[in-house]
Amino acid sequence: MALKATIYKAELQIADMDRNYYATHNLTLARHPSETDERMMVRLLAFALFAEEGLASGKGLCVDDEPDLWLRDLTGDILCWIDVGQPDEKWIRKACGRSQRVVIVSYGRAADIWWQGVRDKLARQDKLTVLNLVPEAAPELARLTARSMRLQFTIQDGHVWVGDGERSVEVVPHCLQRPPG
Repeated sequence: MALKATIYKAELQIADMDRNYYATHNLTLARHPSETDERMMVRLLAFALFAEEGLASGKGLCVDDEPDLWLRDLTGDILCWIDVGQPDEKWIRKACGRSQRVVIVSYGRAADIWWQGVRDKLARQDKLTVLNLVPEAAPELARLTARSMRLQFTIQDGHVWVGDGERSVEVVPHCLQRPPG
């Protein structure tokens, strides 16, 4: 018998001073049985970093041709494709061919090794942004996990503070690659 996704509710209060974006988003997250709290919380962080009206979750780990998050226009064209983790470089190139903008948020102890292996292969991808979190960031974010979450994201000067009213985590995503210009 297949295991079912676990449902989480999250209210994200986002104050992004770098982009002058201030909004509250109520999200329902389906956490695949193979997904960790760390990965789910990095997905929420990615949502907060790139939040705008229309940003939505893909179908998740069980669907091969959808990102973790994406922004589509009214015609269905993909404006922004966001994945977390260490996706295969062929998958990233395919995403760059399908979307106007692609963002990868890598995290975990193996992220540096992954980046060393794909960096040269992705150097010519002019739509690609790659952000990396220090290894301690994802476990700290995971400590904020609850079935019903109310999280405040404050973003300023490239720093992200995430709090739940009792605890707070500071995350500083490091940009490994960005589009030219």
